[in-house]
This record gives sequence, C-alpha cells and structure tokens, in this order.
Amino acid sequence: MTRFLLALALLSAVSSAASAAEATVTRQAVDDRKAVIGTVEPVHELLARARIGGTVSSLSVKEGDRVAAGDRIAVVVDQKLALQVQALQSRIGAQQAERDQAQADLVRAQELRRSGVVSQAQLDQARTRLDVAERTLQALRVDRQVIEQQSTEGAVLAPGAGRVLTVPVAEGSVVLPGETIASMAADNYILRLQLPERHARFMKAGDTILIGRRGLEPEEDPETLRRGRVTLVYPQIDHGRVIADVAVDGLGDYFVGERTRVYVATGTREALVIPENYIYRRFGVSYVKLKDGTEVVVQVGLPVEGGIEILAGLHVGDTVVTP
Repeated sequence: MTRFLLALALLSAVSSAASAAEATVTRQAVDDRKAVIGTVEPVHELLARARIGGTVSSLSVKEGDRVAAGDRIAVVVDQKLALQVQALQSRIGAQQAERDQAQADLVRAQELRRSGVVSQAQLDQARTRLDVAERTLQALRVDRQVIEQQSTEGAVLAPGAGRVLTVPVAEGSVVLPGETIASMAADNYILRLQLPERHARFMKAGDTILIGRRGLEPEEDPETLRRGRVTLVYPQIDHGRVIADVAVDGLGDYFVGERTRVYVATGTREALVIPENYIYRRFGVSYVKLKDGTEVVVQVGLPVEGGIEILAGLHVGDTVVTP
C-alpha cells in the first residue's frame, strides 16, 4: 500500500509538471488606452405625432412604458369633424333629391321628344342636368369620406417598437397637426462617445473599445470589462469633439442618457504582457508563479491583444508558469 501511494503521488506530480505551461515575460506594443465617458443613446428616436388638430381625449402610455409598432398611444378628437359630417350628410340628401328630379325630367323629355313636342336641344339640356347632379352627388360623398377618414386619424399610433421617453401632453391638451404626443427610444441602443479632436486620427470604424462598469460602481476588475466595436465615426467635429458610435451587446437594460467609463485606443506603447491564464487571484490580490515556484504579487492593467498588461511585479526575462 505504501508503494502504491508513493507511485500515485509521483504520477500526480509528473502530470502537474507536464500540464504546467511556461512563458517568458517580454515587452510588446499595445494600444495606449485612455478613459473617456460614453453616453447610452438609442440608435433612432421615434416621435409619435398628431395627424389632426384637436383635444387629447385619452392617453394610453406614460414615461417608461414599452410599446410595439402600431399600439395606440393617444386619441385626438376634433368636435368640428362630427359637425362637418352632419352638414355634408344634409347636403348629400338635398343633392340626391335634385338628382332624382333631374332624372325624372330626363325621362319626361325623352317621351316628349318621341312625340315631337320638345326639341333635341331641350332633351340634351335635361341629360346634362342629370349628369351634373350625379357628379355633384359623387363629390359630396367623397368629401364625407375625407372627413370620416380624418376622424379615424385621431388615433395616435406608435411608429415603431421601443420605450417611451417623454409624453409632453396631458389629457385635455389642445394639439395642432404634427405636434409631438410622445417620444420613444427604439429597442437598439448604442454608446455615443465624444472625444477631444486630437484623438480623431486614432479613431476609426471597426476599432475595439473596452467598457467599464455602470454609474458610480467601484473600480472595475480588468477581467470584467466588456468589449464593443466602433461602428461609425462622424466626419464633423462639434465644439472640438469627435463623435463616434459604439455597438455593445446587452445595452437594453441601461437608462437612456446614462454614462459609463469607456477605454479607447489613442496610440501605441511598449508594455509587459502575459496570457490571462497565468494570473490567479486570492483574497482580492493578483498573483503569478515563477518557474522556481515563487509566488509574486502583480498589479494588472487592462486587457490587451495577447493577454493582460502587467504594471508592476515582473521584469523582462522572467519565466512564469500556469498555476
């Protein structure tokens, strides 16, 4: 049994030594990242506008609600439209009576023409009066359809899916055609950066940036930084600032207008870099193990290409092994 345990321990030690990888600490060129502030904004801000003027009779949403495309947001009522429909209905009734009279006159004129009592000119005049009466009746009916369509357009619908940001009106408010009833943020969110113009030559579409924690949370751990990609760099510099849009997965739970720390590349520099799997943490402190078995406390920086930057604790030429 003693020999078996010794053999098992020896086999375990050999396996551990075989699985431990080695790496030599060297300097390499990395991106020199600066911390800036990014603002969460929607890709598109949608406006739900009133199509007719009138009084807001009902509101179906409030700030923060989520809506789908086509949902009813509010109803605008114009009492004059109902009165106009009634007036047109009366005119249509009068015009129908006039049309019936013109049709009866035409039938009578045709009979008298066959007996030779009236002339052809009088028959043509009766036919023309009937044609004018029918066209006038048709025009009045179209006018009534226009008013009825305007009445249905009092419903203010959501132009797209998103979250309601502001509702600048209340029930009973008088609005004009085209006035904003609610503003909404589309479901897609981006980070919008504003950088000093001296960084304009370093920023381009496709660059990778690092996103820190939200709000006033404690200093972020480099291992928890998220990554984003620059999708658009605006060609116009606004008040000495370069504006860029960054796509990041999972920004849907952010507040619109919320700010977060972002690390962008503003050049290159030399730094000590080792792979992430060589670093282990214990009691909140980062360690690496040298080839001779010594544990060294290190101060880590930001993630870079090929691993994590080492700010202090190692020197060029040191050999580290995986824990």
